[in-house]
Amino acid sequence: MSIEPVSLTAGLSAILPAATPAVDGFLPPATVQQPAPGFGDMVTRGIDSVNDTLVKADNEVRQVAAGGGPSLHEVMIHLEEARLSFQLLAQVRNRLLDAYQEVMRMQV
Repeated sequence: MSIEPVSLTAGLSAILPAATPAVDGFLPPATVQQPAPGFGDMVTRGIDSVNDTLVKADNEVRQVAAGGGPSLHEVMIHLEEARLSFQLLAQVRNRLLDAYQEVMRMQV
């Protein structure tokens, strides 16, 4: 196993647009940027990710029970990953609910 260096210039060129020179002293019009994803979108993606992890682990358990599929230790690793991701999701939900309740208790 070897460690390969990462080229910073290749990564930056993919992220930053190429510089456009000013024409007649004027700067080019700003490009329209997509709005950042909302909080609801981030929560939905997180829930979908946890669900995908749980479904994948469940399918692997079914395959092992049927006598095929990946090895048992790989299935156990995926089950543990699914369990931890679900616990994290539950903790985030609890913290958000506590914060919401605290805001609702505030007097205006």
